[in-house]
Amino acid sequence: MLLVYYQLYITYTLAGFLFDLDQTNICRDIQKIEKRIRQCLLIPQKIYNITKKRLKTPEEVEQFFPAGFLAFIDSTSEQQIPRPKNNGKRKAYYSGKKKRHTAVKTQVMVNHLGIIIHKTGP
Repeated sequence: MLLVYYQLYITYTLAGFLFDLDQTNICRDIQKIEKRIRQCLLIPQKIYNITKKRLKTPEEVEQFFPAGFLAFIDSTSEQQIPRPKNNGKRKAYYSGKKKRHTAVKTQVMVNHLGIIIHKTGP
């Protein structure tokens, strides 16, 4: 479980689903066995254990991630849309904010040259 967690960087929720455990048990188990496994195997150090300050410049990020920047990801906030006529769509797009309906968030991935690699949503 620990090796899958470190190899894929999955969330505790997904790990709990994969290993049929609650996410709190996943967190507790990983913390217990991580120290023992680290003595035997080389496991990458977590960034928040390396530094407590926030990385602000590309040079600081490059120091901890020497492979360089492969892509940048940005997301938009919820975009308000007109109220859908279809009752099923109306429930799906209802945001809960004062009778407002919003579209799904859009996420854009761009490489270091500014070329869009991937885009989700509308």
